[in-house]
Amino acid sequence: MVKANKTSDGSIRWFILTGELLALNAALLVMSFTYQHMGNITTPHYKRLMLLMTLVYALCDLQSHHHIYDRFVRGDQLLRSLLKSLTLFVLLSLMVMWVFRWPLMTWNFMLPFYGFIIIFISLYRWLLRQCIKFYRKRGRNTMSVIFIGNINVASELYKTMEHDTTTGYIVKGYFADRERKDVTENNYLGTPEMALNYIERQPPHQVFCLLPSARNELINQIILACAQNMVRYNHIPDSFNYQRHTMAISIMDGTPVFRLHNEPLSLPGNRILKRTFDLTVSTVFLLTIFPFIYIIFGLLIKLSSPGPVVFRQKRSGLNGKEFYCYKFRSMRVNTDSDEVQATKDDPRKTRIGEFMRRTSIDELPQFINVWQGSMSIVGPRPHMLKHTAQYRELIGSYMIRHLAKPGITGYAQVTGFRGETSELWQMEGRVKKDIWYIEHWSFALDLFIIFKTICNAFTGEENAY
Repeated sequence: MVKANKTSDGSIRWFILTGELLALNAALLVMSFTYQHMGNITTPHYKRLMLLMTLVYALCDLQSHHHIYDRFVRGDQLLRSLLKSLTLFVLLSLMVMWVFRWPLMTWNFMLPFYGFIIIFISLYRWLLRQCIKFYRKRGRNTMSVIFIGNINVASELYKTMEHDTTTGYIVKGYFADRERKDVTENNYLGTPEMALNYIERQPPHQVFCLLPSARNELINQIILACAQNMVRYNHIPDSFNYQRHTMAISIMDGTPVFRLHNEPLSLPGNRILKRTFDLTVSTVFLLTIFPFIYIIFGLLIKLSSPGPVVFRQKRSGLNGKEFYCYKFRSMRVNTDSDEVQATKDDPRKTRIGEFMRRTSIDELPQFINVWQGSMSIVGPRPHMLKHTAQYRELIGSYMIRHLAKPGITGYAQVTGFRGETSELWQMEGRVKKDIWYIEHWSFALDLFIIFKTICNAFTGEENAY
């Protein structure tokens, strides 16, 4: 029989909820000491408030998925689950207080009240995530797994499980037709047929099957063995061997159909949300901060070298359409601007241009592009027309990055693929990240990328030149 973990994911979820309710009440206690008009914490009025908020938050929390205890989770997923929980809590608690005509329902109370709650819950979730990773690293809340089939199909997943102890997975090994030392030199357990006996004798917690559909008889035997031994069965389709993308499944007349390149932005609601955010932020920025930046840096650019303040260049945009991209001019006027990328010690750069490129200030006029609709705040960076013509011939999936509006910043730029692409692998890595962004888009992911971009602008980046 499978040995049960002392701490299951389910118990972690209840532990998280209990901790968040304590954090919520801690925020209320801080409010009671900060704002005396709430009354003493021992008064029935305050006790009713604590009970009401606790019940409302518990109800909202149970309706959302935390991701905190997930074994594979991204920063934007954590942010999205946090926003979902807190938004639902704020709306529902406001409605309840309005229905019961709560006497403290004023802006003087509500703004700091929700502010304290957001700060306390956010800090609690961040600290708890670090604790869970540390807990699993120490060998607790673990799951044993085996792989069956062509391990090369899921080599990245295998290596992550094998080396990242914070996920809590313990890879017992893999069964394949032959040993794959190009993936791992350890843990080869035998042929796929031998996996049946292994599952009977030493049931792991999970099985990841990578066998092709042609071996359906063996697959069915493995599924049956897993069912009889209470082992969770996971199947990775062999199509992933040649198409490593997020796929969406739909049923057409009873037949399952897989579609490559799942595109969340193909949904009208998501496009409206993204465009509303872009339009709101770009309008506010262009009407408030940008005029001062334009005056200051426009003067410095003019003093540094003759030429226009704003440089415009044709680039490839949504669906491959050309558009003029705006930037503060960071180089002396030259004839190679549409042909040659900027390099680290490029002699064409001015002194103020060097600073603007390092801090990304040169990109700020692109908020005009965002307001016009040719760009978004977040998206794949637009490339020169020459690069589009060049790399579409060298990289088969290159043009897929044009299925989304280009952005001022992007996922590739905050994950190490910013700047010069002097070698093919650099552009291949950038394209891979851009496609990943298109397939995994969410509003929380955009906020996460913006946050990372701002942090990088202050801390500096090696490739920012």
